[in-house]
Amino acid sequence: MPEYLSPGIYIEEFDSGPVPIGGVGTSTAGFIGLAQRGVTEGLPELVTSYADFQRQFGGYLSEKVFGVNRFLAYSVEQFFMNGGSRCYVMRVVPEDAKKAKKEIGDKIEIEAVNSGAWGDRITVVVRPSFKGKSPIVEDVSADGKGKYKFKTTAGFNEGDIITLTQDDDKQVRKIEFVQDGYVTINEPFTGDVVDTNIVPKILIYTSEVTVQVSYGDEVEEYENVGLNTNATNFVTTAASRSNLVSVSIAEGIDDEIVEPFATLGGEGDKLVLNLSSGSDGSMDKVTPDTFTGADLGPGKRTGIMSFIDNDEVAIMAVPGITDPAVQVALVGHCENTTSRFAVLDIEKEIKKVNDVKQARSLFDSTYAAVYHPWLKINDPLEKKTVSVPPSGAMLGIYGRTDNTRGVHKAPANEIVRGCIGLDCQYNKGEQDILNPIGVNLIRFFPGQGIRVWGARTLSSNALWRYINVRRLFIFLEQSVKVSTNWVVFEPNDENLWGRVRRSLYNFLEGVWRTGALVGSTPDEAFFVKVDRTTMTQDDIDNGRLICIIGVAPVKPAEFVIFKFTQKTAGGED
Repeated sequence: MPEYLSPGIYIEEFDSGPVPIGGVGTSTAGFIGLAQRGVTEGLPELVTSYADFQRQFGGYLSEKVFGVNRFLAYSVEQFFMNGGSRCYVMRVVPEDAKKAKKEIGDKIEIEAVNSGAWGDRITVVVRPSFKGKSPIVEDVSADGKGKYKFKTTAGFNEGDIITLTQDDDKQVRKIEFVQDGYVTINEPFTGDVVDTNIVPKILIYTSEVTVQVSYGDEVEEYENVGLNTNATNFVTTAASRSNLVSVSIAEGIDDEIVEPFATLGGEGDKLVLNLSSGSDGSMDKVTPDTFTGADLGPGKRTGIMSFIDNDEVAIMAVPGITDPAVQVALVGHCENTTSRFAVLDIEKEIKKVNDVKQARSLFDSTYAAVYHPWLKINDPLEKKTVSVPPSGAMLGIYGRTDNTRGVHKAPANEIVRGCIGLDCQYNKGEQDILNPIGVNLIRFFPGQGIRVWGARTLSSNALWRYINVRRLFIFLEQSVKVSTNWVVFEPNDENLWGRVRRSLYNFLEGVWRTGALVGSTPDEAFFVKVDRTTMTQDDIDNGRLICIIGVAPVKPAEFVIFKFTQKTAGGED
């Protein structure tokens, strides 16, 4: 209760109505696979277009080098081509992949930010530069210490290397202290270095370098960085912003009183460094563990495990990887989170119906679906027609259907964009065998193009037979979960139950109005119960608020049956 300690007028605000529940996104995809470059641990990277993917992860991979592990780039492209708008990508690499690097002496190492042969194409150009310039206007050196009054100390910091050039004489010193316009250095300059002329001829310069890092059309430039570990322009600090390289410096580098350009091995006005020894690794080192990844804690997770920390992804694929261990791990991840749905591929070479049945028989899950056959596309890299797994295109079709119709609409009878054919043609008789067991075929229909002709999960439970039903429940459950945090620790009484009931009713009524639920009225479509019938006194005493929600999801018209009969002329109907 608020305190009222003196007479007056008091204004108070309180919440009495239902708190709105917002629907969560359902079309954000997650991809795992091999790429030219990109992050390999930590959080998956957001990608909003295929051009964005190319900037972060590179382009197509060679079939000769990467084989069946090369389909990530193609699948992300198919995702966006088929209507996807946002995805998160985590790159994986074989255990023997290496970063390109360049070592300078035994104290400086420049390294590509992540492993791969791509790093061998990184060029680093270093030029001498300075951030501070000033004449000396007074010499107050004493007791073997050089102390000078500078006209300006802007740009001069403790620990900086400074250079004075007078005639042909270059003197290099190190700043020990800067205060009130005076600069103390490690030892005095020799000769008369004071210059009070209007246009001074003797100037002191700080010694830094400007570093330009380039990879193809991508260029980064870091101006006036140095080897002063205590300065904000320390080269490793500046390079921490780089998308291309990291720089490591051994301890004690700033103990040396040497210009940074010279420390890096530079002569003249430019130093060019090329990184080397980067490696994509051996494909025989790619194992199921490469894709499933490891949980080494926050910031260190890899592969599928890296998506533990992502709350936005709703649909996932490991394109083209049909190893059962990887697929089981992906499906298990989706089942454990209960917030996402897996799309699986079947091995391209599997074409006979019995072999397809055998491949599908490994799974029984309401959180996954499988599609076949593979799609034919024109490969810009190989300059020929190739087959790619359908999972990337399917995630795009999921997104397209969600955004145009809603998650309750089955992602089927939809055109597959960007493909010119199918790796294998199945007929109705073959689909009559595969559809009931949950294999969703992609088929060609003359005059109608290539279409997705299946909408089933991999579940043996008839209640969860259809993809749209499972994904609708994911949407409902996650929306309620995300939007009802306000309930936690509130007084668990009838007032709270009423507010919760009204919030849920309003949300579900909105869902019903979109056509996602069966029924001509809200009462036919859903119910919400939160009262003494859903909770015992023991539940209340133990801090539990229990709400029961029932919904009637729409099912797809999978079998459309028109019955014809003869009508006798002049006879009754």
